[in-house]
Amino acid sequence: QVQLVESGGGLVQPGGSLRLACLASGFPFSDYAMTWYRQPSGKEREWVASIGSTGTTNYADSVKGRFTITRDNLKNMVYLYLNSLKPEETAVHYCNVYYRDMDYWGKGTLVTVSS
Repeated sequence: QVQLVESGGGLVQPGGSLRLACLASGFPFSDYAMTWYRQPSGKEREWVASIGSTGTTNYADSVKGRFTITRDNLKNMVYLYLNSLKPEETAVHYCNVYYRDMDYWGKGTLVTVSS
């Protein structure tokens, strides 16, 4: 059974930084790309960043240069480093994997950017 558990969300000031983590289990983690999405309240879910099985990364234009996605295959962990955060980026952040023709999601972790 695939399981994704996010952590690390919380309150941060505009311009501040935060690290999110996702613990994965139930599938061969090192063979699969991992993705972070975010969803502000009342808005659609949007793609943020992905990291491939070989470590290649891709980012949404809105976060390029500010966010970094990494993975630790020995720990089955994927991380998202969020820097220079803006108030409009307040959102629930979700970890995702597409495995055997299905999308799997964690429950999400809330990042609140406010002074």
